[in-house]
Amino acid sequence: MSKIQAAITAVGGYVPKKILSNKDLETMVDTTDEWIKSRTGILERRILEDGKATSDMACIAVNELLQKRGISALEIDVVICCTITGDLIFPATANIICDKVGAKNAWGFDLAAACSGFLFGLETGSKFIESGKYKKVIVIGGDKMSAILDYTDRNTCIIFGDGTGAVLLEPNEEGLGICDSILRTDGSGREFLHQKAGGSLNPPTAETISAREHYVYQEGKTVFKFAVTNMAEVSKEIMDRNNLTAHDIDYLVAHQANKRIIDATADRMEIGSEKVLMNIQRYGNTTNGTLPLLLWDFEKQLKKGDTLILSTFGGGFTWGSIYLKWAYNS
Repeated sequence: MSKIQAAITAVGGYVPKKILSNKDLETMVDTTDEWIKSRTGILERRILEDGKATSDMACIAVNELLQKRGISALEIDVVICCTITGDLIFPATANIICDKVGAKNAWGFDLAAACSGFLFGLETGSKFIESGKYKKVIVIGGDKMSAILDYTDRNTCIIFGDGTGAVLLEPNEEGLGICDSILRTDGSGREFLHQKAGGSLNPPTAETISAREHYVYQEGKTVFKFAVTNMAEVSKEIMDRNNLTAHDIDYLVAHQANKRIIDATADRMEIGSEKVLMNIQRYGNTTNGTLPLLLWDFEKQLKKGDTLILSTFGGGFTWGSIYLKWAYNS
């Protein structure tokens, strides 16, 4: 009997219409378009309207995915929503999405691993498929980062944007799909990138609100140094473990946090820029959304059998890489 692997069989995505450009940010904080471009590679990012939440973006992505695959929401077995900006503290945003799209036969849950969440979700979803019990698992990655950004803090507000992507995982016995993964965490990094208040350690109070502690906090230099090293190394490690050379890799699908980090990862893998998928210039860092939005943007470019390396780094710290074989032609 052939080995069952979890393969991506459809992709959906959504980014809001509202654009926040570098020029716009020049009027809000002490920064310049040139500084942002040279340091991050970002030109603009998308902002979700007030009154809308992560689930609203996710539902659009999921419905597109279902339409592309030609299936009903009733056929979905499991929904994993990878996010740090869930609609509510509870219930899980996955439950809300299931209700909104009509996935009445599915169960689901949220997964929080900062920017690495979608990659961790892919690994988790793949095990449900490989077990043989589940046939259709949706993994969503997305965030409304604008909801937790301080637009007076130039260290963070220039980086992040809103957006969501989703993929469908199904069984494959052709050797396509998720082939290997290396995932890592180091909780000692939590002091350098986190949200100070809002959890059980520091519940919301008038004091935490006035101290502006419900926004993203980042020590940029420390995070950058750790991300450059670890995202690059884990990408090379998964290549070496699977005896892959730069020639074998068709595309690097890297977390879109900073162009310099992406370039460093490509250099460590010894692959050319023509193999690096990038949309950071248009969306910024959408946290859990970056990897699925890359697959969404470049879906028509991907061919059945293509070898992809997915790589990410997130707060906490979290990081990892997945080696997969693309399963279909658009």
